[in-house]
Amino acid sequence: MSTHEATVSGAEGAPWHALPGAQVESELRVDPARGIDPTEAAERLKTYGPNRLPQGRKKGPLMRFLAQFNNILIYVLLVAGFVKLMLSLWLDASIIFAVVILNSLLGFLQEGRAEKALDSIRNMLSAEARVLRGGETRLIPAEELVPGDVVLLESGDRIPADLRLVDAKNLRTEEAALTGESVPADKTTDPVSAKATVGDRHNMAFSGTMVVSGRATGVVVATGSGTELGRINQMLAEVSALETPLLRQIKKFGYVITVAIAVISVLLFAWGHWLGHMTFVELFQAVVGIAVSMIPEGLPALITITLAIGVQRMAQRNAIIRRLPAVETLGSVSRICSDKTGTLTLMEMMVTSVVTAEAAYDVSGDGYAPEGEIKADSQPVGTAPGVLALMGRVSMLCNDAELFQEDGKWKVEGDPTEGALYPFATKLGLDRAGEAAAAPRIDAIPFESEHKFMATLNRAAEGEMLLVKGAPEVILEHCNRQQLATGPAPLDRDRFLQQGDRLAAQGERVLGLAWLENPGLTAGGLGPADLPRDLVLLGLVGLMDPPRKEAVDAVRECHGGGIRVTMITGDHKITAAAIAKMLGIGDGKTAVAGTEIEAMNDAALQECVRDVDVFARASPEHKLRLVRAIQANGQIVAMTGDGVNDAPALKKADIGVAMGIKGTEVTKEAAGMILADDNFASISAAVKEGRTVYNNIEKAMLFLLPTNVAQGAVIAIAILFGFTLPITAPQVLWVNMVTSVALGLVISFEPHEADVMRRPPRAVDRPIVTAFGLWRILFVGAALVLYTLAAFFWMKAQGASDPMARTVAVNAITLGQIFYLLNSRYLLDSSLSVRAHLGNPYLWYGIAGVVVLQLLFTYAPPFHAIFDTDALPIYAWLWLLVGGVFFFLVVELEKFVIRSVPALRDAATSRPEILPTPAS
Repeated sequence: MSTHEATVSGAEGAPWHALPGAQVESELRVDPARGIDPTEAAERLKTYGPNRLPQGRKKGPLMRFLAQFNNILIYVLLVAGFVKLMLSLWLDASIIFAVVILNSLLGFLQEGRAEKALDSIRNMLSAEARVLRGGETRLIPAEELVPGDVVLLESGDRIPADLRLVDAKNLRTEEAALTGESVPADKTTDPVSAKATVGDRHNMAFSGTMVVSGRATGVVVATGSGTELGRINQMLAEVSALETPLLRQIKKFGYVITVAIAVISVLLFAWGHWLGHMTFVELFQAVVGIAVSMIPEGLPALITITLAIGVQRMAQRNAIIRRLPAVETLGSVSRICSDKTGTLTLMEMMVTSVVTAEAAYDVSGDGYAPEGEIKADSQPVGTAPGVLALMGRVSMLCNDAELFQEDGKWKVEGDPTEGALYPFATKLGLDRAGEAAAAPRIDAIPFESEHKFMATLNRAAEGEMLLVKGAPEVILEHCNRQQLATGPAPLDRDRFLQQGDRLAAQGERVLGLAWLENPGLTAGGLGPADLPRDLVLLGLVGLMDPPRKEAVDAVRECHGGGIRVTMITGDHKITAAAIAKMLGIGDGKTAVAGTEIEAMNDAALQECVRDVDVFARASPEHKLRLVRAIQANGQIVAMTGDGVNDAPALKKADIGVAMGIKGTEVTKEAAGMILADDNFASISAAVKEGRTVYNNIEKAMLFLLPTNVAQGAVIAIAILFGFTLPITAPQVLWVNMVTSVALGLVISFEPHEADVMRRPPRAVDRPIVTAFGLWRILFVGAALVLYTLAAFFWMKAQGASDPMARTVAVNAITLGQIFYLLNSRYLLDSSLSVRAHLGNPYLWYGIAGVVVLQLLFTYAPPFHAIFDTDALPIYAWLWLLVGGVFFFLVVELEKFVIRSVPALRDAATSRPEILPTPAS
């Protein structure tokens, strides 16, 4: 038997959970009464290795930092920086290199944080274990555990390895982080199906989970990487995070820009050299000026700042972004895959339904909080009727849980199901302290999984009474009567069986409540066999982890924005489908279980995820496969989760969303975004911010690129027709800096557009510059070229020197950008109104900043020396302003024509997500 096989299955190939306990002991050669001998343990430790998760090779800090430079846009920026060094423009070169280094540092720091996810999983392992070795109980380091070790478990223990239970007494373990189960799992020792998912392996205890109650003895069947936790660790290590849609588009855009610059520069240099009207040095400087003018060096900084503003806005909505590009990814999301427990639901059990012999009731509320109502036929019951009051009394007195408030939140110690019974009784008007004082407990039969009920004997003023709660089928077996308002009556078993099935079909966990006055039992030493069979059935209660109210609205908003919401949970199919329907996900009936996912190949799963939105009993592998299948269908996926089992899928998704309160450190480190309030509604708010961020980046590009086109075209035309350059390379850099910093940043602060969450997500293959965007860039660029050349030649016609004419040209192209900023806040809507220029308080600050800079550029002597400029006469400004207003009106005319001609408007708005709407 190989090492791997010894930690996965028995000699016959069957998994450990499918084998009887005696066979497990035989195959692992261990006596459960003595454990293995210390010498044998030492030998096995050499064979299997220590019980810890392996740590893969990590890239060193230097290599991780250098890897951040592997980006086409970074290459373009570096080339621009070196070109500026060649032109002795030290300040501009320094700014570009600073942007490159800053972006690389940000990526380096975020990648280092992501690697902590694996360390977080390793920290979940128990430090110590109580074992039997050679017949003696010992406390040993958990790292020294080996397959075959007999481990003793008690309430509060963290399980140190994967164990096959051979003895269990009322054992319940908290496995939510591993399986997604909303309540602790009851454990037994009986074999289960070989195909059982992790959540259904009731005879196994898994490494990293906690013992909630009871005690047990288990045999170690897997250690280290062979455990379920180890498999998740391995999956997380193998999953590579995806590039965000924006980064993919920017990379593609960077390649196009680079190729275009290279081709245009070579052709112009060849043309100018053939004409021979410029010296080699002059021609080279002119071509370099074109290359510099066409590189959007301000774009990376602008994108980074726009993303950072999005991060700040999201933080105000309880969404904490860990990686900047994740902001924009949220705006691209077309499908959100959400865990159920704690994200869509409260992760708090609550009584939601009550059935008595005479009526059925609905219970409202918010988890463990005592506020809420009990209604019959949608009408509040007011003062609790007699039968309900008795049910409330049983709920309070036949109960071992503790419910308390801490930091404004209700928390339960013990069984969550028992904890949920307290607020139910409180909603009936009962007081816990008063009930306990009026009817103190004198004996009890504790709940155990073998008999599935709990009973207490209480002494009240009117005599003793036996209060019982438990599994409905067990309680019904011990009842021969049912409680009516007028007193006990013969039991209608069929009614309660049907009602129990109805509640279960709604995804509720059902409990039966019964009582018996003056049972005639002797206090002291009561046992399960003492439970009478003439109990009076009070009724059934249905409990569930209820949906968050705000999550229902958020799901509706997502659907309105074309985003599908899919539930992937470790819970059972019936529960998952019922909760999903309450949230507006699915039809309440259709759900696919993990075993069905395993039976599908990748093609079948891709087809399945097109139609199904509820997946239950999903393991970490299933979640990972589901994310991959959805991505293969061309969708951008956001995956939410809080447990270790969610981490691989979170890392694989386009954007992973972890829970900040109840989420494990593993999921937080693997995710790109953390919800500070664990609320699905915060995801919807973050998607809104993400869409706005992308809109603003798109607007910024459509604002900046016409300037680059115009500058390059002005120099190219001068080369082609052999006249004096209207603008020099240093002046080009000045215009780029002013427009990208002082004006471009204004767009980063643009507010939400009114219908941003009523548009479909943008298509995955949609380029960052669409056909309409390309037209707008070329049209505005051409208009800027005409405006700039007209200003230059008009000034030359006035007898101005070359420096003065160039100063006019620079001011013309800059003023054109100021007026175009007013145009570009809306892609097609008119900007000819005061309202159109409100909503962004930074708009006028940006324009004022540019005016000041241009006055310095024009009149400050140091700038004359640096840029070879000259002071302008006052009359020149008048004509420049007239030209700027005319340029503004030309762009508005273009927008009007497109709006007025249906065919042109349809072409411009072929993607619904770029429909122009006024800012809200």
